[in-house]
Amino acid sequence: MIAFGSALLLVLAVELPDKTLVATLILTTRYRAWPVFVGVSAAFAVQCVIAATFGGVLTLLPDRVVTTVVAVLFALGAFLLLKEGFAKQDVDAGAAEATTPAVSFWRVVLTSFGVLFAAEWGDASQIATAGLTARYGQPFWVGLGAWIALVAVAGIAVLVGRKIAERIKPHLIQRVAGVVFAGFALFASYEAIFG
Repeated sequence: MIAFGSALLLVLAVELPDKTLVATLILTTRYRAWPVFVGVSAAFAVQCVIAATFGGVLTLLPDRVVTTVVAVLFALGAFLLLKEGFAKQDVDAGAAEATTPAVSFWRVVLTSFGVLFAAEWGDASQIATAGLTARYGQPFWVGLGAWIALVAVAGIAVLVGRKIAERIKPHLIQRVAGVVFAGFALFASYEAIFG
């Protein structure tokens, strides 16, 4: 139980102010909450299994390679968010909804899965999960604790995302998120170059 509690508390502390919350929040402002939650929870499950299974191996990857890939992913995310956030907005929201096709449940699940799976690759929580697995030798309990923490963060983001979407225009959120992602990309680039 020490392994479970350690993973739960550590991953929760690492992820609350992290990109996981931001990415899930962005997805929830764009798509329905339930399929986003299902997709990100599945991505977290796969990431936790990978981290717990290969705990020692993941910590041996060169830091510069991991941070370079993370920087590129965040730069791409920032570009896409800013491009969409600054795209010409329709004046008539009703007309925009009428021309936008409904996105299927499974498409949202797969999109959410892909975004969070990529965002979590080499993340602090994955490395923490791998390190705790190596330390305690209990991959199931460490993986379960880490997954519950990640799902809790996703749940918070889903609840907050719906409330924000009701009060703030999505393109404004996309612009802010694009700037945040650009900041993450710059920070990861700095770590890759000088770390």
